[in-house]
Amino acid sequence: MYVKRHEFFRWTPRTAWLTVTYVVAVPAAFVYMAFATEGKWEFRGKLKGDTISEF
Repeated sequence: MYVKRHEFFRWTPRTAWLTVTYVVAVPAAFVYMAFATEGKWEFRGKLKGDTISEF
């Protein structure tokens, strides 16, 4: 059945919601977190006891 999945697929409210969630919402959350934390931490050149937070 896995090989012929495209023949049995139907758009239902559940499959539409899952598609929107995994195609739009999850990547958008990752992009938001990436831009929100851009440049906040610096891991190179720190000594023991130094803080990793830049602001």
